[in-house]
Amino acid sequence: MAAMAAIPSYRLRSDDADIVYWVLGDGPAVVLLHPFPAHHEFWLPVAEALASRYRLILPDLRGHGESGAGEGPATMAKHAADVARVMDDARVGRAPLIGVSIGGYLLFEFWRMYRNRVAALGLCNTKAPADNAEARAARLQAANDVLERGVEPFLQSMVPRLFGKTTRETRPDLIEGALRMMRQMSPDDIAQVQRGMAERPDSTDTLKTINVPTLLITGDEDIMTGISEAEFMRQHIAGSQLRVIPKAGHYSPWEQPAEASRLLRQFLDSL
Repeated sequence: MAAMAAIPSYRLRSDDADIVYWVLGDGPAVVLLHPFPAHHEFWLPVAEALASRYRLILPDLRGHGESGAGEGPATMAKHAADVARVMDDARVGRAPLIGVSIGGYLLFEFWRMYRNRVAALGLCNTKAPADNAEARAARLQAANDVLERGVEPFLQSMVPRLFGKTTRETRPDLIEGALRMMRQMSPDDIAQVQRGMAERPDSTDTLKTINVPTLLITGDEDIMTGISEAEFMRQHIAGSQLRVIPKAGHYSPWEQPAEASRLLRQFLDSL
């Protein structure tokens, strides 16, 4: 990763938060949105394979990495507006946008707000439905707990949910690398992002309005969203393609970057 340290970064003001993004490579622009609670470095193992042909825009989402959380819950509408401002700042009019987990949640909102800026969608390890009452209560409880107990217990509790069994058993280095990213979030950052996800609207009805090329990716060991959610999206987004990455959990592009790179490169080249 050390060689990637020289990627130029840019900072902008989006409403009440400073948002930081990185640009890598040359060619047509592609926006890559990381999952919670990581940051832009999540994409670097994949970006190396895409940057020879594409100009990659890598934001730290609001409350993650070097970007501020702003006041109150980090809602999907705030995240979507931040991404639009990043695209403005990077002089990107319309582009493919690819998001993992929360990156996918916010892309549904982005589609509703700015669909003329979406050339194609990559929806990875994500799902369309809102949280049910139980999931929402669990998020709000986690937000309160992290403010009381600090970040580390929360992050350790996430490991078995975010990473596939294969990764947990064979790649401790990948888990440690991800935890290093996650530790950049403060308790308040985690709480406001969790509260924003708890509030996210249901996007099931949005699926049938999506009329751009769409690639759905999940991991065969993803216990958080997984194949059933991806298949549900495939049935409701006309013409979408579903690909499953073997031996990968909820962080599939981080866990299996070679396969994720191959699938994304194939999809982007086909546009």
